[in-house]
Amino acid sequence: MQNQLMSVVEQSTMKSSTPKFDIGDTVDVHVRILEGDKERIQVFNGVVIGRSGSGSREMFIVRRIVQGEGVERKFPLHSPRIADIVVKRSGKVRRAKLYYLRQRSGKSVRLKERFSSLAGSEAKAAKAERRAARAAKKAKAASQV
Repeated sequence: MQNQLMSVVEQSTMKSSTPKFDIGDTVDVHVRILEGDKERIQVFNGVVIGRSGSGSREMFIVRRIVQGEGVERKFPLHSPRIADIVVKRSGKVRRAKLYYLRQRSGKSVRLKERFSSLAGSEAKAAKAERRAARAAKKAKAASQV
């Protein structure tokens, strides 16, 4: 009974739609900042180096380099202070936590880019189309001789 009640409470506090992003992705986190009676949105962009928790308590850590110094921020995924999360590029990683990036600097911090399977299938289709056009051109040249 108590677990059912907790799940109902959690569902009410969670956002209805959150973007899908993974560890290693470069994201822009749009954070609402309150200054007196004014509200503005500040963008924090960096690499997601970890995710933790589940449900309404899910958190993610974003790391970026500012003036040669590493800066990390931990954000609650379902916080009302987070206006938007925009995925800029996807990184190809083989770990759940990228804490090893803390010891790296310069070019060694970069991650290889992961391309979506949709883009790969589009590239394969374009390649097959070019191959068919080349074969048709060869056949036409052979028939003229």
